[in-house]
Amino acid sequence: MTSGPPIPGLVTIGLTCFNAADTIERALTSAFDQDWPETEIVVVDDVSSDDSVTIVERLITGRRNARLIRHAANTGPADARNSILAVARGEFVAFFDDDDEALPRRVRGQVQCLEEYERLNGVQLISCYASGIRRYSSGYEMEINAIGSRGREAPHGPGVADALLLFRRNPDWFFGAGTPSCALMARRSTFEAIGGFDASLRRVEDVDFAIRLALKGGHFIGTQERLFLQYSTSAPDKAPAKNLEAEQALVKKHREYLNSIGAYYYALNWPKLRYWHFVRRYDRLCLQLLALLMRHPMSASRHLLATGPRRLLHEYRIRRGGS
Repeated sequence: MTSGPPIPGLVTIGLTCFNAADTIERALTSAFDQDWPETEIVVVDDVSSDDSVTIVERLITGRRNARLIRHAANTGPADARNSILAVARGEFVAFFDDDDEALPRRVRGQVQCLEEYERLNGVQLISCYASGIRRYSSGYEMEINAIGSRGREAPHGPGVADALLLFRRNPDWFFGAGTPSCALMARRSTFEAIGGFDASLRRVEDVDFAIRLALKGGHFIGTQERLFLQYSTSAPDKAPAKNLEAEQALVKKHREYLNSIGAYYYALNWPKLRYWHFVRRYDRLCLQLLALLMRHPMSASRHLLATGPRRLLHEYRIRRGGS
């Protein structure tokens, strides 16, 4: 991260792109349409094999505040975001996804939310997430409520790491939709303090960033206003086996912390329940659940009751296309 001192008031909008020819124009246009007066837009293409680059080049032609960076090799979304951070000149950095649509007030809403929290609490390490709406191809729409967008106290510190790794949630904190990078804004200094994203992770790199921020005492806040539209898509890297591999890699990375609180086995094996559910191997799911209940009866019971029925209802609503 060698782009020099940040420019006060400037927001860098970072947009990672990979084979997004069908959606990149919508996403990039929404970045152009932000009503914040000072923005720069940095698009990183991670070696797309479709027409993404051609579309981006056409859209940014003549725009002095927009640039395209092309990776020489496909290195994944974490490294693409690090490429954005390396050139970002803004005091704030906001990440957009290549298949989402930001509403015109997204940048303004997040800057105002973050600055107000700083003023009231005197905290330096803060990540701010936008609330939004997720749209499915079936027609089902789900409200995305950002972490920290409700409640008297924002989630902060190691308790957030426990929630992300173990689903151990402080009942006084609102965790909402978690910590997705597609909704993230923070000061550039915060990204620098945490060390950016771990390029060895092809998925859940946003969760890893949040865990490291939490373990450094960071605070997690969110806008009440819905500021973006997320379009749910499928892709090979979202397959159940890939998800399981990524989630277990995340747990293994944070093994030292998890061992310190006696929770490594639980964190490593809970993702297997989701995997067996998604591949419809309910015999294996039951065996895995029994093993977890025997070693961590209270944690596994609470976790299952808190997430199981909600997961099934969510899947039902997606299938029937209603709310």
